Amino acid sequence: MRNLIDKLGSEWLFCDGGTGTLLQDKGLAGGELPERWNVTRPDDIYDLYTGYLNAGADIIATNTFGANVLKYGDELEDIITAGVKIADKARRDTARCDAFIGLDMGSCGKLLEPMGDMSFNEAYEIFATTVKAGAKAGADLILVETMSDLYEVKACVLAAKENCDLPIIVTCVFDTEGRMLTGGTVEAAVALLEGLKVDALGINCSLSPADMYPVVKRIVEASSIPVVVNPNAGLPVVENGKTVFTVGPEEFLFQMEEIAKLGVAVVGGCCGTTPAHIKLLHDNISKMPFIPVVTKNKCVISSGAASVEIGGGNPTVIIGERINPTGKKRFKQALRENDIDYILGEGIKQEDQGADILDVNVGLPEIDEPDMMERVVKELQSVTNLPLQIDTTDISALERALRIYNGKPMINSVNGKMENIEAVMPLVAKYGGVLVSLTLDEDGIPDNADDRIRIANKILKAADKYGIPRKDIVIDGLCMTISSDTHSAVTTLETVRRATDELDCNTILGVSNISFGLPAREIVNSNFLTMAITSGLTAAIINPGCEPMMQSITASNALLDRDPQCSRFIERNADYIPYAKLAAGEAVQGADAGSKGSQVQGTSSSNTLFDCVRRGLKDGAVAATKTELESKDSMTIINEELIPALDEVGKGFEKGTVFLPQLLMSADAAKAAFEVIKTSMAGEKQEIKGRVIMATVKGDIHDIGKNIVKVMLENYGYEVIDLGKDVPPEVIVETAVREDIKLVGLSALMTTTVVNMEETIKQLKAAKPDCKTVVGGAVLTQEYADMIGADFYAADAMATVRCADKVFGA
Repeated sequence: MRNLIDKLGSEWLFCDGGTGTLLQDKGLAGGELPERWNVTRPDDIYDLYTGYLNAGADIIATNTFGANVLKYGDELEDIITAGVKIADKARRDTARCDAFIGLDMGSCGKLLEPMGDMSFNEAYEIFATTVKAGAKAGADLILVETMSDLYEVKACVLAAKENCDLPIIVTCVFDTEGRMLTGGTVEAAVALLEGLKVDALGINCSLSPADMYPVVKRIVEASSIPVVVNPNAGLPVVENGKTVFTVGPEEFLFQMEEIAKLGVAVVGGCCGTTPAHIKLLHDNISKMPFIPVVTKNKCVISSGAASVEIGGGNPTVIIGERINPTGKKRFKQALRENDIDYILGEGIKQEDQGADILDVNVGLPEIDEPDMMERVVKELQSVTNLPLQIDTTDISALERALRIYNGKPMINSVNGKMENIEAVMPLVAKYGGVLVSLTLDEDGIPDNADDRIRIANKILKAADKYGIPRKDIVIDGLCMTISSDTHSAVTTLETVRRATDELDCNTILGVSNISFGLPAREIVNSNFLTMAITSGLTAAIINPGCEPMMQSITASNALLDRDPQCSRFIERNADYIPYAKLAAGEAVQGADAGSKGSQVQGTSSSNTLFDCVRRGLKDGAVAATKTELESKDSMTIINEELIPALDEVGKGFEKGTVFLPQLLMSADAAKAAFEVIKTSMAGEKQEIKGRVIMATVKGDIHDIGKNIVKVMLENYGYEVIDLGKDVPPEVIVETAVREDIKLVGLSALMTTTVVNMEETIKQLKAAKPDCKTVVGGAVLTQEYADMIGADFYAADAMATVRCADKVFGA
């Protein structure tokens, strides 16, 4: 039998369909844990597997989606082993020994730090326990599905790679805009997963095939590895107390045929799909021409919520150089004093000034660089979506940063020395990243382009050996000051041009080195930068606060047709004041310093409470609140600073310009500020807008969404009675009656537990008719909410706040 790796990407493969809805048909009660049926009702699980195998499924997922040590403790290994063994028996009994058993793994149900309270390492250990049990039981692959947070995905994939040698397939949940719950885009997800070297990636759950189509198209356009698509059978509805789905097998096939034509490799189903859906899929799509996977020559760096592509006709990428102690006395002081807020401020300032990526260098001889690097990377990723460039010569610091980095980083750097190659490249191969490659070796920096290109070729061949794609190698032509060697700029420019033309590589330069030791450095730097861009430079490490440099980049991008409709150039220079007017004294006072002719932009990040909350700077918010309290009363601060800041972030979240990590960090900053204000108001009566119950319904242990909503409600002045997770309807109703609650928020992640949401609403209406309900969760829709009798449906945390405002007239 050919192994899975041989088949992936070379022929059609078919996954199975839904599990929860079929088990409900067999009697799974609302809130009952389905994975326990592996032990208590093995015949029903056997029937589930055989149904899909007979329908033509090549990959069957074990009934272990929610099986982790948090939920099952000492039972875990028995439950996983039973799930795998039943699948193996079903495979043999149906004569489908060519099928593969996938250890099905879902989210552990908690948000990771900094958004939640679970550490990356804790998540890793939870997943590792499941992986070990599945591999021991005889699973053929690891099937990670229904993931909504890229950071959790990384913890899970690393746990799989480091604790077994099985193939790994990962599918994530995206909305119709191609974003995950925590803000991750399709392109960011593909970059991360390709960097981690999973064997296939894709999308499952939440959407019908028709709704998935544009998202799948983006995945295929971004991915160089096989793509998996497992949609739901349309929207869920409730009929006679049971969850059913609206898209039957024929319509499902019709929609999936269009998806198959996009160039996907593996198709199947998720919630609501049955063996009938999969059989039609298999019998028809297996006859369609298979489209081989096409390798995409895209150099992509990502964070948990954004991605940046270098080259490919895109604008020159700006890498902010200011998080670096070299020549910066104040930055060195911040490192010695653990002044993280100052470092974060430098990052935020560069983002505001137009940086696409932030270089992070914290190397000082007198500090613990690995510890500081890990801390700064974590903290920066909590306040900015920009991808980071990990800049260090300390291998321990590099590995710690790469392990906990949320995304696919840029790595600065490797060079032509074999000792350096052998230390750096294994880490890049393991964790993924775009590698800056310095054209120097044991003999130093060559003074000619021929030798620099020779070294670049040496690095590329080494990358091939370690399995690092050439698209992830960016050549640094090296800038040496013209004050000591007037030919150095010519050598660098020739190296950039030849790396572009001969090696087909993207290129990078630390531009400001070219002018060291000269006066009027901005003039030299900006003109050299323009020359380098026309020679093929695709990424520049610069100070984005230097206006001449930014003018060089924006003008070059416009002139080289890398700025559609010149929109970025126009936006940056809308208020530009010509030199003639400046000289004539006609400049308008207060105009943007960044557009005043030759002036250098020197904007510093704001330290106001409003800005600290907007940016999610918790310590800054505390300090700013204390300062504000010296001259303003508490309610003025709340009404003029805190609420407007939260409103701005909330509106950005609703528009899709602010994402979940920033929303939560802003809420935490506001909460910290509120605590300072509360202390100052000791003894004063504090106004509460209303009291709200929040609960995850019976049978569901996932409290991510509920916890997010709780934070937002509290920051908007509501008192939240948090009943936790797996809460029976009776407890919710009793609390609502006893506490005279006007609004109850209910959360559910799984289709199998929504029936308990409906029962809770039914009991609430009977016992307390004046109490309203708002529902939310990955499986909920407005139509579904209407059918189960909810008063409101909230797609996200801010929508819940708006519902509360309506109920309480706030």
